[in-house]
Amino acid sequence: MADTAQIEKVITDSLISFGANAEEINREAELTALDIDSLDLAELSQIIEEQFGVELTSGDVAEIATVGDAIDLVAERTAGA
Repeated sequence: MADTAQIEKVITDSLISFGANAEEINREAELTALDIDSLDLAELSQIIEEQFGVELTSGDVAEIATVGDAIDLVAERTAGA
């Protein structure tokens, strides 16, 4: 089971690799404000699946508006696994 800190690190590192400014990434940061687009989100969902075994559907991804949303969703899914 992954803890929230691990999940946050993987998501943050991924967003930085997609070109987001590290200083702007926090739980409240909106993905659109970080210039994260649907292709980045698709790639992020693949990274999450590889790292944590959590499969995100397109519906799940559509619900993610902020960095915190992504972290909470993965944490919730790994806790139930």
